[in-house]
Amino acid sequence: MSEIKTPSGAPHVVIIGGGFAGLNAARELANAPVQITLLDRRNYHLFQPLLYQVASAAISPSEIASPIRSILRRQKNARVLMAEATEIDLPGRRIMLRDDHDSTSEICELRYDYLVVAAGATGTYFGHDEWEPMAPGLKSIEDALEIRRRILLAYELAEREPETSPLRQEFLTFVIVGGGPTGVELAGAIAEIARQTLKHDFRSIDPAQTRVVIVESGDRVLGQFSPESSLSAAKHLEDLGVEIITSQRVTGITRETVQIGETTLRARTAFWTAGVQAAPLSRALKGLTVALDRAGRVPVEADLSVPGFPEAFVIGDMALFLHQPGADGKPSGTPLPGVAPVAMQHGKHAAKNIALALEKQPRKPFVYWDKGNMATIGRAAAVAEVGKYRFKGLLAWLAWAFIHVYFLIGFYNRVAVMFRWAWSYTTYQRGSRLITLVNQPASHPQPESTDVAAAPAPIVASPDGTVSGRIIDPAGAAR
Repeated sequence: MSEIKTPSGAPHVVIIGGGFAGLNAARELANAPVQITLLDRRNYHLFQPLLYQVASAAISPSEIASPIRSILRRQKNARVLMAEATEIDLPGRRIMLRDDHDSTSEICELRYDYLVVAAGATGTYFGHDEWEPMAPGLKSIEDALEIRRRILLAYELAEREPETSPLRQEFLTFVIVGGGPTGVELAGAIAEIARQTLKHDFRSIDPAQTRVVIVESGDRVLGQFSPESSLSAAKHLEDLGVEIITSQRVTGITRETVQIGETTLRARTAFWTAGVQAAPLSRALKGLTVALDRAGRVPVEADLSVPGFPEAFVIGDMALFLHQPGADGKPSGTPLPGVAPVAMQHGKHAAKNIALALEKQPRKPFVYWDKGNMATIGRAAAVAEVGKYRFKGLLAWLAWAFIHVYFLIGFYNRVAVMFRWAWSYTTYQRGSRLITLVNQPASHPQPESTDVAAAPAPIVASPDGTVSGRIIDPAGAAR
């Protein structure tokens, strides 16, 4: 096993993850007397709150992602390594790394003086991972491009079906499992694509006949918002034609159907936004003395450190923080939500506590400053809550747009996204309507089925304009 050289001359801080939490930790330590190594499997920072806009063809992936090396290029005490952490030896202060980007990959070892683990979260299917090929989640650029492909391809396939074919409506039916902010935003975007963007694009079908269904196990969408905001969001979704099914669980998903309780809904396209769990790295913390929660999160101390290992911090979506003061000033015992503001504040606070430790000063407990919740539902419509104040409609949408543009990294990305939104707002068009990855990508493997070919044949147009070959449906299967 080889060892990656550790910078000398100053304490070595290793940060795992270049998301909101990890990146804010690295930036906060810019002037600290430390050497920083930031590890990430990707070479870019992704602005996840706008990922659904890539999935709905509103913006391009490059407009919400920035190379980590570019972001930290002026920070002389930071270096970036593109690799995957597979195991963390907390007592030995060692990290095992694997590089899967070429055929010569091997396990390497990296040592640290201080550690910040901010590997984020992944989707969870609550024990039904076999549903993933039929209902992809939305956590990465690859996921967003796959969802965009399935949305646009569904209309192409519906256009080929005769008017009397039941498959036409199946292709025009979209089911979103989960009524949180991501599910609501994605449902509103699909409804707008159907009724506005594609209005004049097809000859055999009417995109306005699209059926969009949200399935939420709770009693209302946007359950983390106030009942008033939730009701406002539901009303606007219904005005867009979105059907909302609450207090029901999805019990089965196939290539052709979604089982909702005792009801079978025929739909060829489904998306999963129902739940998240901590990244698998949380289960690779060797020497951990506390049990993970059901979502795989690591219980942390009030200063965000790992119990028994004051030099190691777990932050962001991987952290189970139960020390937030309640109304009486005592720890509430309620976990903080897995949202970007929590991750950003976690990162800055962990970095400040490392700086205090270097100065041999007492560390400070973390206290989350709740700046409110926001969710957009569609064109000039959103809900926002800041403290006791509630906003909805155009005002909330403008606030949502301003805040999201403000926190985007890079001047080009801010200008590009603002231009795209302005153009879409005035023309009702979306500029990234490309169907890519026509064959099923590796991240969504072909489900085993007796009526599905292992390698779908492409659609081939002959010189006379006729079409031969099998049709590939939005889930990547041939028929």
